[in-house]
Amino acid sequence: MKRLHIHIGVENIEQAIPFYTALFGADPVKTKTDYAKWLLDDPRVNFAISTRPSKKGVDHLGIQVDDNGELDEVRGRIKSAGLPAFDEGETVCCYAKSDKTWVQDPAGLAWETYRTMEDAEIYGKNPVMSDSACCTPEAMGTPNCCEPSEQSAGCCG
Repeated sequence: MKRLHIHIGVENIEQAIPFYTALFGADPVKTKTDYAKWLLDDPRVNFAISTRPSKKGVDHLGIQVDDNGELDEVRGRIKSAGLPAFDEGETVCCYAKSDKTWVQDPAGLAWETYRTMEDAEIYGKNPVMSDSACCTPEAMGTPNCCEPSEQSAGCCG
């Protein structure tokens, strides 16, 4: 089953976690010093916040899938529509190992479709970055997207 993913950049993680916990009526399933994630069933959403994006507010959106068949289905729709996509493949991002594909909507908002395989101990290390989500086609070739440091900018899943 698919789950909508929303990633929001926040200024202060300690203030944001209690706010979203109250709003959703649920505790986050993962918390780090710079990141928190809620996996909600009503509405079915993977909602994440972090201090890493260079801008505050909506950083990127996505569709999280449970298995390779669903991932292939979404990738197939993207390809059939002729949308320019970046198949990132397996990567570590947002404290998780995932298989991802990125596209941008007509307004320039980054969307990822991905399957998470397992948790990771680091935020991530990807070869690219951008002002919003990393690993978009426009970000190819830029250095150190998701190094686990204070200087790192957006990336996620």
